[in-house]
Amino acid sequence: MDKSFFSRDVLEVAPELPGKKIVRTVFGERKEYLITEVEAYRGIEDRACHANKGRTKRTEIMYHSGGYIYMYFVYGMHWMFNIVTGPLDNPQAILIRGLKGFRGPGRVSRELGLDGSFYGENILESARIGIEEGVKIPVIHTAERIGIDYAGEYWSKVQWRFFVNDTDLVAH
Repeated sequence: MDKSFFSRDVLEVAPELPGKKIVRTVFGERKEYLITEVEAYRGIEDRACHANKGRTKRTEIMYHSGGYIYMYFVYGMHWMFNIVTGPLDNPQAILIRGLKGFRGPGRVSRELGLDGSFYGENILESARIGIEEGVKIPVIHTAERIGIDYAGEYWSKVQWRFFVNDTDLVAH
């Protein structure tokens, strides 16, 4: 994976992430996880995107060019792991919702051992976490994003969740 992969529009990158591997290294031990589900959040016009409320300390990293990690804390208990995409000053990010064997963004971050210290880290240069080519998935499914009814009828219904089913992973 290189910078050009993440420098593209979120709606180009997101459908290509299922099947890629997250590689996490802790105390010299390397673990690999297959990405199975993601959601795209696209700029200030997307009412479900945190950047919709403007450039803040929280969203600053989303305004960088693709390849950085955007972490945020929800419900006082869960870290959410996102990867920034797109060009400079065009805030977009992909929420990692599922890994093979781990469904739900809170469970993903917990399994990977991610917290606020990863905010702003370059996933292409990090010694702690990276992303690599994985397996080719023949079918990527789409659906509405989860838990964003507050964004209104249109934004809560766009098909910007990309995922694979367990049956899609039989050979993997």
